[in-house]
Amino acid sequence: MRLGHSVEALSLLADESRLRLCVLLGDRELCVSDLVKITGISQSRVSTHLGRLREAGVVRDRRQGVQTFYTLAPTGLPRPLQGLLEEAREGDDPTLDGDRQRLAELEAERRGGAAAAGDDLERDYSPGRTWCSLAAGLSGLLSLGDVLDVGSGDGAAAAMVAPHCRSLTCVDLNARMLEAARDRLAKHPHVRVERGDAHELPFAAASFDSVLMFHTLTYTERPQRALEECARVLRPRGKLVLLCLDEHQQPEVTAPYGERHQGFSRAGLRAMLQNAQLSVQSVEVACREVRKPRLQVLLATAHKPLEPAH
Repeated sequence: MRLGHSVEALSLLADESRLRLCVLLGDRELCVSDLVKITGISQSRVSTHLGRLREAGVVRDRRQGVQTFYTLAPTGLPRPLQGLLEEAREGDDPTLDGDRQRLAELEAERRGGAAAAGDDLERDYSPGRTWCSLAAGLSGLLSLGDVLDVGSGDGAAAAMVAPHCRSLTCVDLNARMLEAARDRLAKHPHVRVERGDAHELPFAAASFDSVLMFHTLTYTERPQRALEECARVLRPRGKLVLLCLDEHQQPEVTAPYGERHQGFSRAGLRAMLQNAQLSVQSVEVACREVRKPRLQVLLATAHKPLEPAH
């Protein structure tokens, strides 16, 4: 190895932050946000260090969606420095031990939470393996009756279930969204798109076998009333499936989109469903967003009993 290359290689690992990043990337692939969370180093510094390590061929990167994942390049370091790095990885150092502990906690959190499936799907790419294709495949298992989509927006969710419904009715208050939904769903003769208010649904009682309410409840002025209306139009044994944000303290993120409520807690949502005379099957965290502030989404399912609860 030429002297200049040796000096350059030595300087790469002479910086404590770069050495910490190399140790973490030696066993697994991580993105910038992972490394920031583990090390506490600012995002700009992590990105700068990774850029230098990548230019030197010490790490390699892989783009997936909006994120870039990094890992240590097996042949990026000369043999003497590989030995130095190996010694650092196997040694007993409080800083590196802390990094390993935080990495283990991060991985445990992902394994134990509903977000794990999303992380794995993003990381372990293979052609065609996307959330969209997964949802399309699962929808093939459905055999639905008369379905109501409350707050259907542009009909994106409705288009997924439309082929599997006896009839599908979409309601929303936004005229522009309704027009988009009509265009999207025009090929389905059993689908109708109507203007309607979630607080006063324009349908007779017991009109539907299933009601979908996907990311609508936080926009309603009176969420309890909206749930009572969903319950009213359900047939006995009919099912409500609801997605909404978990309770959070990030109004600056959601308020610009017109949301009136900062999500709902699991206990609060369960209580509202019960107050609407529905039998709650589950209220659980369905997923956690990758982007900060990492809002969580709740999935609630409930059905209408044969007899009203007393």
